[in-house]
Amino acid sequence: MTEITLGELEERLDELELALAEARPMPLSASVLVSREALTQLVTEIRDLLPDELRQARWVLRERESLLEEAEQTAQRLVADAKQECLRLAGETEVMRAAEREAQRVHRESKEQSRTMRLEAEDYIDGQLARFELILQKTLKTVATGRDRLRANGEQDSMDPTADDNPLFDHERT
Repeated sequence: MTEITLGELEERLDELELALAEARPMPLSASVLVSREALTQLVTEIRDLLPDELRQARWVLRERESLLEEAEQTAQRLVADAKQECLRLAGETEVMRAAEREAQRVHRESKEQSRTMRLEAEDYIDGQLARFELILQKTLKTVATGRDRLRANGEQDSMDPTADDNPLFDHERT
């Protein structure tokens, strides 16, 4: 395509304007009668006179609009995804916090239960030891009493070997 000047383009537009101005008016109307073929030819000539850069610029503008719209949709989708992920992470964080609180509660309860069981076991063992101590004290007392009797009897027996209460001397055997 040959390079056109702004003057050539203006000439064609002037011709279009003149054709419309000279068009025959319709009775009782603001409309006019024009030759479709003549106007179509003028429009075609004007289009042909437009530089390719202008068509490319229009295409670039349409592409730009399309890309901007696509970028806007992508941005909205990314923001929505980010919000969902944020909510998911917040939920997981809250679940983890709840799990940690529950674990701490269970740990505290188990320590308290362990302490209680230990104290109960110590009380039981102390009670058993106290009982054994009483039994041992009674047994020691009985042993001491028995030894004292033996000693007392031994002293008497040494004086009278035939005494009836001397267990070492059985009267019926002699």
